[in-house]
Amino acid sequence: MTAVFEHSPWIEERADGRPSSGDRHADLMAVVHEADIDEKLALIRAHPELAGKAAIDGTLTAASAAEQASAGLDRLTPAEFEEFQTLNASYRARFGFPFVICARLNNKAGILSSMRERLGNGREQEIAIAIAQIGEIVRLRLEDGQ
Repeated sequence: MTAVFEHSPWIEERADGRPSSGDRHADLMAVVHEADIDEKLALIRAHPELAGKAAIDGTLTAASAAEQASAGLDRLTPAEFEEFQTLNASYRARFGFPFVICARLNNKAGILSSMRERLGNGREQEIAIAIAQIGEIVRLRLEDGQ
């Protein structure tokens, strides 16, 4: 079984140190929700930018690469790629972490729309949305047996 959280083994380690509720996803997300703000930000920052540098240089985790591909992010036109780069930079400058969305539940047009829309949110709202989206990513990875 591979890690279900991007570069954040501490979540599974903490969950494994507690009695199980019988719902692995709930146990894992309880750890995330109980984490302090610095840990939550580290978790969010562990996620790659969508159609970003890691996608280009091949350093995405296998799970992230497959998830981005499922949304069509491996097949962008030059204009779409440029828009992703611009929105990624604007989002990171505004919030201090990458835009996170469950790519498997979206397509590239929906992701671009969400990126534009969410740039208008406040930082606390975006932290909450990012954590909720990470929860969806983890739920799907657990269903896949990762």
